[in-house]
Amino acid sequence: MKHHDQVADAFGSTAAAYLTSQTHATGADLQTLARSIAATPDAKVLDMGCGAGHASFAVAPHAKEVVAYDIAPQMLATVDGAAKDRGLSNIRTQQGAAETLPFDDHSFDWIISRMSAHHWHDVPRALAEVRRVLKPGGKVLFIDIAGIDHPLLDTYIQSIEVLRDGSHIRDYRADEWIAFFEAAGFKASIRERWRIAIEFSSWVARMRTPEPHVIAIRSLWSKSPDEVRQYFDVEEDGSFKLDALMVEAQ
Repeated sequence: MKHHDQVADAFGSTAAAYLTSQTHATGADLQTLARSIAATPDAKVLDMGCGAGHASFAVAPHAKEVVAYDIAPQMLATVDGAAKDRGLSNIRTQQGAAETLPFDDHSFDWIISRMSAHHWHDVPRALAEVRRVLKPGGKVLFIDIAGIDHPLLDTYIQSIEVLRDGSHIRDYRADEWIAFFEAAGFKASIRERWRIAIEFSSWVARMRTPEPHVIAIRSLWSKSPDEVRQYFDVEEDGSFKLDALMVEAQ
């Protein structure tokens, strides 16, 4: 199975769990997205890797139109249903990969993405597409789990992420994000950094992580050096904290 298919398969079967996930449905970052889009009258917004649609739902009341875009058809069906339930008639869904956006040049005022890019096969290619479909003067806000500057810490978090979810590619560091955006012709900066508390049992249940992998994650945490467990605030039950960041570009 190719990676794109693996992503679509993994998230197709877990769409309902992501819609109801408190980790995904809440957060100050959603309010930041909403406020940012509200500052642009009649904004046309693209939500890349929309997942269960939480970013789209947050910005839709402040936008003219939101295109919720994802590789997993079942995620898009979930977004369609939830948008109707919430009375958000200005959200439309479209299926596809981040690296090949099926939109005309200069189509969007804003392009947003939340907790998706760590699954993308080719981030530089995706950002070249972002640049193409963004209007002149348009803006970008990306939110994702962050890689860690120290190689020891970064090795552990990437290992735990891929054990939990085989479609994971990489949590990129802040400096990697800035370099990606600048290579695509953007001026970029890190707008915010924060930490997300992860409750272990719901985290693996949401992704339907196979039991041998759950055991392996617990083993990795328990055998990790003290500074790793301290940095990620690892608890007895395996719960921990992830780093997150928001990149702003134009």
